[in-house]
Parts: sequence; C-alpha cells; structure tokens
Amino acid sequence: MTDTAPTPAFTYAPPDTPLDIVHADEAILVVNKPAGLLSVPGKGDHLTDCLTSRIQAAFPEALLVHRLDMDTSGIMVFALTPHAQRHLGLQFEKRMMKKVYVARVWGELTEREGEIDLPLRVDWDYRPRQHVDHENGRPAQTGWRRVKIEDGTTRVRLYPKTGRTHQLRVHMLAIGHPILGDPFYATGPARDFPRLMLHAESLKLRHPEGGKGLLFRASAPF
Repeated sequence: MTDTAPTPAFTYAPPDTPLDIVHADEAILVVNKPAGLLSVPGKGDHLTDCLTSRIQAAFPEALLVHRLDMDTSGIMVFALTPHAQRHLGLQFEKRMMKKVYVARVWGELTEREGEIDLPLRVDWDYRPRQHVDHENGRPAQTGWRRVKIEDGTTRVRLYPKTGRTHQLRVHMLAIGHPILGDPFYATGPARDFPRLMLHAESLKLRHPEGGKGLLFRASAPF
C-alpha cells in the first residue's frame, strides 16, 4: 500500500511514541508503525516527521522497501543494506510477500469468507481517493475472512493479492462495508471513530541473507 498525506481537513499531528522494533538483524529491520504517522515525508516542512526519518535517526543505514498509509498501523520492513533492499523489493514485485491485515468494518458480513476482484484507479477529481473502474482500472484482488461480529460491525482479516493504493479501503467500501474511521471513504456513523480501523497484522518474507522464511506479527490495537 502506498502512503497518502492527510486530507486538507486534517492537521498533521503524528503520535509522539517511541519506535516499536519487532525484529532487527544485520540485513533487515521490522517495526510496528503507529496510526497517524506518515511512512515517508510529505510535501512541506510540516510533513517531514515520518517513520522513515525516525528510523534513520536511530539506524542511519536503513532503506525504505514499502509503505503503509498514514492512517494504517502495523508491520513494516526496512532494509539495512542495498542488497537487502533489492532482495525485499523483488519479493514485493513478484508478490512473494504474504501480508495479512485486520480491520473492523461497518455492518455485519453474513458470509464467512470471500474474494473481491475489482479494478481500481485514481479518482482524478478527488485525489488521492481511488475508485472502481472496470474499463481503465488496474487489476486488484483482496481475499477476506470474517473473524467475529461486534455490535453491528464485523472484524475481518484481509489478504491482499495486489498492492494498489487504498485497495483494502475501496474494496470493502465496494461491497457495502467501509472500514470504520476511514477519513476518505466512510460516512455517517461509520466514520465516527478515533482512527482508521485497519492494521497490518503480519508479514511473511524470505530473509535476504540465506532465504529463510520468516513471519513477523503485531497485534491490532483495536
């Protein structure tokens, strides 16, 4: 998922929390990103504070591999060598990385699981919002599985097979179940939550040095 800056209605106020290091070795660094913090700097001096700058203050050699939306929390991996960055980047490109997200969505999903296959592209009139476009959109697939019903909402696990901007958010909206607290896509009571209820729970990858399979997890804070 790519990073997006705050909407004009928001003042960027990133959380003042210490780095949450999940794993570190000679080649990779795995962290748990808090919600409300950009992955990379935005445009303007007021958007310079981000996870990458905080990481590089402690690990100057750290290199960006991928991003999470500002509103999304959860697992991110950084490379600590150019070789590791290339290796991890190739895993993302070839869809070898296995990512699992946890979300709470509006309404009660009656089915236990399913798959959403809807092409997406940017909505040019309302950037950075995305929308479904069957003619010009890029292919996007998301698997989902219901975890439990919670007071008229549903906790789900999401399994993206592609990595389009706002993919999980637009896909859940498209089936009538927007993610709670989404400042871009939720409306009415579905938007009235303190944060976007979307968290990158786990990431499975192969270590750049030796190829060992590794699984990193961070529990959802909601």
